[in-house]
Amino acid sequence: MNKATNKPQSTQRWTLEYPELGTAPLPLDPYLSPSYFEAMRDKVFKKVWLCTGKRVEEIPSPGDYVVFDLELTGASLIIVHGLDGIIRTHYNMCMHRANRLVHNERGSCKGRITCAFHGWSYGLDGKLAVATEEKMFFDLDKKSVSLISVATDVWNGFIFVNLDPQPKETLREYLGELWDMFAGYDFSALPASFSYSTELNSCWGVARDSQLEAYHVKYLHQRTAPGLMSYAEDPDRHALYFKLFRRHAVGSWYGLRSETGLPPVAKLAAKFGQTIGSEATSLSDVNQWPKALNPTRDKNWFFDEAYIFPNFHIVFLGLHAYIAHTFLPKMVNKSSWNARAYMPAPKTLVEQFSRESAKCGIRDLWLEDGSTIEVTQKNLDSGRFPHFHCQDQEIMIRHAVKVMDELIGAAP
Repeated sequence: MNKATNKPQSTQRWTLEYPELGTAPLPLDPYLSPSYFEAMRDKVFKKVWLCTGKRVEEIPSPGDYVVFDLELTGASLIIVHGLDGIIRTHYNMCMHRANRLVHNERGSCKGRITCAFHGWSYGLDGKLAVATEEKMFFDLDKKSVSLISVATDVWNGFIFVNLDPQPKETLREYLGELWDMFAGYDFSALPASFSYSTELNSCWGVARDSQLEAYHVKYLHQRTAPGLMSYAEDPDRHALYFKLFRRHAVGSWYGLRSETGLPPVAKLAAKFGQTIGSEATSLSDVNQWPKALNPTRDKNWFFDEAYIFPNFHIVFLGLHAYIAHTFLPKMVNKSSWNARAYMPAPKTLVEQFSRESAKCGIRDLWLEDGSTIEVTQKNLDSGRFPHFHCQDQEIMIRHAVKVMDELIGAAP
């Protein structure tokens, strides 16, 4: 890719810098085909590293756990903080007769994971500790019985799992250039501020794509982010930078926050904390930001996104706030979406006011995003829609589809 400048040239077309992507409309098989869905499940979601959307801060002490359900594969997973400090993941099923071990989304098991069905108990490392009425079993060798464990690793506090019994690559190898890209960004200093989850009557691809472009922001979000991405010098332009990797991608987008048409209360809130209307580049010295964040160092910067294939999106709103989206397929036409906002804990009443304003503003923005997803699916189900047209600044969608095609063997 050409060296980025503070303002992209009006004639620049990022897609043409990646000729392997092509410029033709995108076919619908990746979104609607049952056979494509099955291949995606078997060759991708059962084989590559997946971000759970969970963070290490959620399980700070030995015995603490969270559950990650991947309905697509039938897997329910327990992610647990071990007595030795290691974070491990086990299938949430007892090795006696496959009963579910824990039923809460999170909790603490105080050194043992015990099945409520027949009392079998396991250490946090997954090894069988107690088989009740052990003498009544035939040739039961406790030392050979353990929970089925799953490869687990952590990147910048985010917990990843790989369902492949023998992963083909480490998480570091899988992330490639992204592994060190955001070094210096203090994710751990920004606790989860608020979170929303929903089940969508939509294929996973349509849901995923909703967060892979900002073309819609100028139009769909005229109420929640009015005027924010209007670029007078080049009205058709809203992106500052893209860089595509083997599987993942990053993008950076323009935003004139100081001239946004937010209501007076929202503008006031932006002065006391990080909100959609906050001019993030004035809250701290941009030159001290990690190089990958706002890579063009543009003062009129709105946000960056790091898309970690296949299911995780990090939206950087500045050095002091970010959003994480986790999209998971469930069925051909059903998916789930969890969105979380991470911001500093408010210390004063005015900061709390700003936080509540941000919560309402971002919630409404996400509701606007969600308003398009299920109706799009209904139109696709009509059988009358032929294909998707993608403009240049929707390049991350085009790239994501190509990566998936290659991994499942559907690429032309």
